[in-house]
Amino acid sequence: MTSLAPGPPVGPGTPAMPGPILAMRGMTKRFGPLLAADSIDLDLNQGEVLALLGENGAGKTTLMNMLFGEYTPDAGEVRIRDPSGNEEVLPPGQPQAAIAARIGMVHQHFTLAENLTVLDNILLGTEPPFSSRRSRRRARARLHRLMEASGLNASLDVRIRELSVGERQRIEILKALYREARILVLDEPTAVLTPQEADSLFGAVRELVREGLSVIFISHKLREVLAFSDRIMVLRHGRRMGEMPTSEADVGKIVRMMVGEEHAGVDRSPGEPSAPALVLEKVSVPSSRAQRALFEVSLTIHEAEILGIAGVAGNGQSTLAQIISGLLQPGEGSISIGGKNVRRLTPARALREGIGRIPEDRYQDGIVADMSVAENIVIERLDSPEIQRRGILRRAAIATHAEFLIDAHDIRCPGPHARTALLSGGNIQKLILARVLEAQPGIILANQPTRGLDVRAAGEVSRRLIAARDRGAGVLLISEDLDEVLALSDRILVMQGGRIAETKSRDRAVIGAMMTGGSVG
Repeated sequence: MTSLAPGPPVGPGTPAMPGPILAMRGMTKRFGPLLAADSIDLDLNQGEVLALLGENGAGKTTLMNMLFGEYTPDAGEVRIRDPSGNEEVLPPGQPQAAIAARIGMVHQHFTLAENLTVLDNILLGTEPPFSSRRSRRRARARLHRLMEASGLNASLDVRIRELSVGERQRIEILKALYREARILVLDEPTAVLTPQEADSLFGAVRELVREGLSVIFISHKLREVLAFSDRIMVLRHGRRMGEMPTSEADVGKIVRMMVGEEHAGVDRSPGEPSAPALVLEKVSVPSSRAQRALFEVSLTIHEAEILGIAGVAGNGQSTLAQIISGLLQPGEGSISIGGKNVRRLTPARALREGIGRIPEDRYQDGIVADMSVAENIVIERLDSPEIQRRGILRRAAIATHAEFLIDAHDIRCPGPHARTALLSGGNIQKLILARVLEAQPGIILANQPTRGLDVRAAGEVSRRLIAARDRGAGVLLISEDLDEVLALSDRILVMQGGRIAETKSRDRAVIGAMMTGGSVG
C-alpha cells in the first residue's frame, strides 16, 4: 500500500501533523467507454483549503464521490490519518465509512428528504429515530449557534419540500457543519448565495479551518477561489493537470491550466429593445406550501432585451418562473404575450407561444434522468414531423440531431444513447440549453442558466443569450449570481419578499442591500 508522503505545513494556529490528513492515490473510474477519472492523486493537509478546479466533466465530482464512498473506484485507494496520527485505508464504496472518518460532503445536487423537516434532515443518521425532547432541544440550540456564526439562517420546522433551491443548499451546508467533519467537501457551495451570504459562509468556514478543519472546495467562481483557497489543483478530461499555491495564481494561469488557452470575456453591447414581448400586470399569488407569495408584480420584457432579476433564493423568483412557464396560475392580475391577453397559460401553450424555458432545478424539472441524452434533447418536440411520423419515433433522425447538438454545445457524454443520469450537472445544463436555444424561441426564461458551469461554458452560454437577444428574443434572466446579472442585463429588477422594484444602480453593494431588504418598497 502507498504510504502518505509529507505535505506542506498547515496554517497558523493549527497543530501540525506529520503528513497530509488525506491521500488519494491512483483514483480511476469508468462509466462505460467514458474514462471519468484517470489515475488521479490528491493530497490534503490539516487546516488547508484546497480548491479543486476544472471544466464541466473534468472529473471533480466523480473524484469526490469516490472519496465519500458513493462511487466505487475501478482502481486506487483513499488513506486517512486520524487525530492520533494513525493511518487507515477507507473501504471503497461505503459512505458510512467516510462519515465515520468524519468526512462531510455538501453535494452540488442535494441529498435531502423532502417529506421531513429541516431539523429531521440535519439530525438524520446522527440521532436515534425517536430521540428525546431533551436531545432535540440541545440539537436546536447548537444549530442556532451555527446559524448565527455562518449567517445561514433557516426555519428548523419547515419541510424541505417547501423550500427553494437556494434554501436547500443552505441546509446541506448546515448539515455538514453540524456533523463536525474533519474533512469538508464543498461542491459549488455558493451557487445560490448572495455575495454577503457567501462572504459570511467563507468567514465561518475559515474560523473552522483555523481550528484544524480541512476543506476541498469545488467552484467555477474564480474570484472566490482566489480569495478563499490556500492551494489550487486542476483536472482536465479526468486527469490531474497540476497544482499551484493560490498566492502564485491569477485568473489567466488558472484558465490556461483548465482549458489550455486564455478565456475571452463576454463582449456585450447595449440592447435595442422594441415591442413588448411579455407583460405581467399586477400579478399576485397567495403563499402556500408549494410556492412563495407574489404581491402585485408588474414587469415588461421587450423584444431584443435582457431583463435581469436579482434576488436571494426564496423571495418569489421560483413562483414568478412557474407562472411564466405555465405551471402556476396567478390568483390575480393578467399576462399578455405579443400584445395578446392570455387567459390561461399552460406549459403546452407556453411552448406554442414561443417561450423557451431553462428551469431552476435541472434534475427535477429539466430532464428525465433514466432517458437517453437524445430523448431528452427532443422531449419538447415530439409533435415535430422531423422527430416522429404517425406516432412512431424516428430514432435515426433523433440520434443524428442529438449528435449535432452534443458537438455544437460541447456536451461531454459517452454518446446520444447514454443515460442522462450519467452526465455531470454542468453537462446536463448544457443539454437543456442546447434544447432551448436551438428552437430559437421569441421569449427565453433563463432561470440560473450558468449555475454549475465552468468559466468557458458559462461564457458560451452568456454569448448565446446575447445572440438570442440580438436576433430579437426577449430574455428574462433570473439569477442569484449578481455578477451574471450585472454582466448580461440591459435592465435590472430586484425581488425581495414577493415584491419587485427596478434599479438603475450597477453597484454590487447597493443591489446586494436591495436583495436583502434594504431598499425595496
